[in-house]
Amino acid sequence: MVPPMPDVTTGSLVALRVREFRILWFGTIFSFMAFFMAMIVQSVVAFEISGNNSSVGWIVAAQGVAMILLGPIGGAFADRWPKRSVVIIGQILAACVLFWTAAMIMTEAISIPWLAVSALLVGVAVAFVGPSRQGMVVEVVPPAIRGNAMAVNNLANTFSRVLGPVLAGGLLGWEYAGSVGAYVVMMLFYVVSAGSMVLLPRVKVRSDVQSRSVLADVGDGLGYVYGQKRLRLLVILFTIVIFLGFPHITVLPGLTENVFERTATDVSELFVVSALGALVASFWVTRFGDSPKADTVYLGMALLFGVSLVGLAWAPTFLWAEVALFGVGAGSGAFQSLNAAVIARDTEPIFIGRVMSLVMLAFGGFGLMALPYGFLADAIGERVTLLIMGVGVLAVTLIFGVLLRNERSSREALNQQS
Repeated sequence: MVPPMPDVTTGSLVALRVREFRILWFGTIFSFMAFFMAMIVQSVVAFEISGNNSSVGWIVAAQGVAMILLGPIGGAFADRWPKRSVVIIGQILAACVLFWTAAMIMTEAISIPWLAVSALLVGVAVAFVGPSRQGMVVEVVPPAIRGNAMAVNNLANTFSRVLGPVLAGGLLGWEYAGSVGAYVVMMLFYVVSAGSMVLLPRVKVRSDVQSRSVLADVGDGLGYVYGQKRLRLLVILFTIVIFLGFPHITVLPGLTENVFERTATDVSELFVVSALGALVASFWVTRFGDSPKADTVYLGMALLFGVSLVGLAWAPTFLWAEVALFGVGAGSGAFQSLNAAVIARDTEPIFIGRVMSLVMLAFGGFGLMALPYGFLADAIGERVTLLIMGVGVLAVTLIFGVLLRNERSSREALNQQS
């Protein structure tokens, strides 16, 4: 049951007035903190073991494989099972994997294959947890502020992108912690996030769950998205932009060490700057979650992402790279935040888990793209690879911007005729 809501439904953080949403948001921060810490920690560990970008790509790709293969099923389960239970089970699984990885590092038994297995298992957990967490947002807030709630929920994402890299870098550089301590902290964060779920009420699942198979639900979700042109365009645009641009994190350790002649652990500085840009921009765009201007701002942030990647490719110094990465973070963070808002507004609640699982496939695909980008960076250099990413993001955004504008014009014309 949707909780009562105050009369005021305006403001950047209005969704946080809902108690259940505040609890969910709190747990989401810890979950994302662990996720973004892992992006740095496992990349640094892989690079230190092997000394090349392709090994980092293998680790990220392993997680992507799990998300690609199980993402739609995870979305179907989010619409079939109590979402709270799915989140708790998935995050406890991730915590156990991280604890075991810490033990492997401590005993010096760690290797690239085991890091890949670890990432794969965490990817399995994320494939189920992600759609359920997103679906819970829709369940605990009124429809009038659904877009704002999705944008504010993603603000937890970007907030964690600031704190996660800072904590990861601090632990990696602290002689009493190192990578072992970092993995233990990530494990604890997943445990805290899972524990916060018990404070949320149980929500009844659909009444027809027993009479339908999981694969049938997956098919219904795919058909639902395909049958709505605007929703289809939004999902495809987001997926391609993530595929093309988000793997830039794969080449950052190599860019830091090979191009700017800094140590691999200094990559945490770049992640922090990017995360700060994401935090500032994501907070700003929360006001557009339920606004008619959402599409315009959404596309503008994707263009900023592409331009900033091009700037990163041309950055002459490490300081200029940090400036470019602030723009990369601002564009990508705001784009991701508004994507959840605009898609949630156009999605019926009964399909929200399955639709969000398709959106999350983009991150699985980004993991798969990290591998070829890693090989590409080793072959032609980090700068040229980043330039290709930026130009690709710009081209795709401009094309889909035109398609979305034409779709809106057609819909408005039909409405006038009727």
